[in-house]
Amino acid sequence: MVTGMTGDATGSPGEAPGTVAGGPTLPEGRESTEGVERTEIVLVADTVLTPDTVLAPGWVHVAGDRVRATGTGTPASHLPRRTLTGHTILPGLVDVHCHGGGGSSYTDGDSDGAAAAAGVHRAHGTTSTVASLVTAPLDELERAVRALAELVDDGLLAGIHLEGPWLSASHCGAHDPALLRPPRADEVERLLAAGRGTITMVTLAPELAGGLDAIRRVTGHGAVAAVGHTDADYDTTRAAIDAGATVGTHLFNGMPGMHHREPGPAAALLEDERCRVELIADGHHVHGAMLRQAMRLAGQERYLLISDAIAATAAGDGRYRVGGLEVIVRDGQARVPGTGSLAGSTVTLHEALRRVTRATATPLAETASAATRTPAAVLGRTDIGTLAPGCLADLLVLDSSLDIAAVMHRGRWVPAAWGRT
Repeated sequence: MVTGMTGDATGSPGEAPGTVAGGPTLPEGRESTEGVERTEIVLVADTVLTPDTVLAPGWVHVAGDRVRATGTGTPASHLPRRTLTGHTILPGLVDVHCHGGGGSSYTDGDSDGAAAAAGVHRAHGTTSTVASLVTAPLDELERAVRALAELVDDGLLAGIHLEGPWLSASHCGAHDPALLRPPRADEVERLLAAGRGTITMVTLAPELAGGLDAIRRVTGHGAVAAVGHTDADYDTTRAAIDAGATVGTHLFNGMPGMHHREPGPAAALLEDERCRVELIADGHHVHGAMLRQAMRLAGQERYLLISDAIAATAAGDGRYRVGGLEVIVRDGQARVPGTGSLAGSTVTLHEALRRVTRATATPLAETASAATRTPAAVLGRTDIGTLAPGCLADLLVLDSSLDIAAVMHRGRWVPAAWGRT
């Protein structure tokens, strides 16, 4: 179903036409700059979510690949305009933990497959994706990092995330336990060097031999050190934070649970203002009550939504591989045969955003921040995850049901996203 946007597709005064020379014919009220020069346009909507306020109604002025201005009221009449009645404009989503989609996995290190996976998520509203790699032999990881670094250079990916091989066998999830290892200094340096500065995050278990030193090495290279797939206790997690770790990888999953005598890593991460925590809101990984508690304890600026999506996302049920392990996806739930461990998710970040907004009865302005501004802050980026003058023109348009009406990436509409739910 295509959700309509109001506007005269024939080009009434002040309204952008429904077609662009050299571009495709569009549903009513949509203008495409895909494959042609970017244009200048003002998008007017019932609601616009900006960094500091909710504009209702509001407008966004896009010029080329950048946001020129935002505001409320009536924009300058001489500019091409599109009115999006009944819709909300928010920044394009930012996913810092995504393993693939559309049948492709980033760990494979295949450039075409990785570009296709990023395209799948872009069509679902994620305009900035970090490619997450699972545990694999070091040579394979190095090859994948080098291949994906080229896509980061080209702007197709926002970075690379190493999730493994420096993880705990006790909480390995869908990581091959035979390939897990302590973080040796030379191996950490080897993979970071292969990334040429494109590795944005490394998840590791700090209790492993060399774990705290690895955290210092990771942060010394300008990447984020994250605590995850760990058997660390509360005190060891505190030591990891003091060493420079600032993110909790998919909180509650891949770590000991919270207990009144053994609070574990989750408590340490939630209580420390230096840390942000990832949450998977797919309906399987974390109970709604725990989502609400984590959101409340962390506060709006310290929790971020992730997809943790695997190749099965937008590809359907079936048999897949996550690194070296076979995974069976049934009814959208991915598990490792034999152990029954969850093996990532099959949701997009938009689905996670919609689910957590509804399940926790939290205002969209807050949950949207957890899928835009906060993950952008984790990456140290101020040009994405926000609608502010000078930032990249990455926009997500939602209807009143929080379904996707349109996606703009770098000032161009994404045709595959029109009317996507």
